[in-house]
Amino acid sequence: MKVTSSDALAVLRRFHVAGDEHVPRHVEQLVFYHPLPTSTMVSFRFQKRKYYILFDDTAEDNTSAVIGQVRTVKHDETGEVLQNPNDHLMTYGLPFKGKDAYLFVAISDKKRLDIELAERYPETSRSTWQKHIRMGRVTVNGDVRESPKYEVTENDIIAIDLPRTADYSSESLPIIYIDDNVIVIDKPAGILTHAKGALSDEFTVAEFFRRYTSYNSDSNRPGIVHRLDRDTSGVMIGARNQGAADVLQRQFADRKAAKEYVAIISGHPAQETALIDLPIGRNPTAPSTFRVDAGGKSAQTLYRILRANDTVSVVQLSPKTGRTHQLRVHMEHLKTPIVGDRVYGGIPAERLYLHARSLELTIPGGVRKTFTVETPTDFDTYVE
Repeated sequence: MKVTSSDALAVLRRFHVAGDEHVPRHVEQLVFYHPLPTSTMVSFRFQKRKYYILFDDTAEDNTSAVIGQVRTVKHDETGEVLQNPNDHLMTYGLPFKGKDAYLFVAISDKKRLDIELAERYPETSRSTWQKHIRMGRVTVNGDVRESPKYEVTENDIIAIDLPRTADYSSESLPIIYIDDNVIVIDKPAGILTHAKGALSDEFTVAEFFRRYTSYNSDSNRPGIVHRLDRDTSGVMIGARNQGAADVLQRQFADRKAAKEYVAIISGHPAQETALIDLPIGRNPTAPSTFRVDAGGKSAQTLYRILRANDTVSVVQLSPKTGRTHQLRVHMEHLKTPIVGDRVYGGIPAERLYLHARSLELTIPGGVRKTFTVETPTDFDTYVE
């Protein structure tokens, strides 16, 4: 008996496992067997589950006989024979092309290691468990397993050896304003805003904010409502509670927060002041970077030259939108990249010469405030 993917799908539909929206290509990895001279069986995967269809007129609706033939192919297969939903004369088989067809669905008691850990410890995400596993921090029955796909059962002994949480209590950042709702700091260059994943091995702004906030305190981004790149210095505001976070984030989203930066750029723009209105999109050849892209998101930056010498210019940058790397991409597109920008072609320097000088917004309570952090002295030193 010849069985095609279309035949298998037809049987699945008659058992009400598949619907009209499914097509034969959804039946994958079709394999033929002849467990008995009088029977034909196929195994396949459908919707991420494994199925067997047995075509046999001698099984006589006996599930033990059906399971026995399945186990001639895989001796430890577990699962169940599905009932025939259409015919009250036969409990399990249904007629198909002159044969009785029986549908067996495999039910494995095994799970991926990362899934099992996420189910046992739901307070930790599956992606975090994957990182722990790959770093050799999980053993199964005494053996280190570094693949999240490794299969386990609920009876396996899984042991976890996680590193102790780093103590950043001695680390600090300059606070320029704090009240019951917000905290404002002067972020030094070189400090991350927050860890890129749940695991962090360095001090971040978020870890500093953790001492002062209840907002997102169970995540790796406590208090964070906006961000500065690692190498950018300057003013940052954090939320100390959920209500404050809602107020601040709405202003950033609605472009009602006014930001001003100072940067040292290579060369001199053609105009003293101008509005750069060029969309920005992710660079497909380097997905962690961005570029001016006609198909990207709208991005606007107003610049003004403050002073210049023969080789560099000091500019004030006022972004009207908040795209990732916006200022760096716009300056690079003008062929005047920011000094120290290793990603976008800046002159090599000991730091990225980009500083968030001021941030104006309305804090909870309805007061409009401007927070300012003076440009670091190393900017003057570099220009001179």
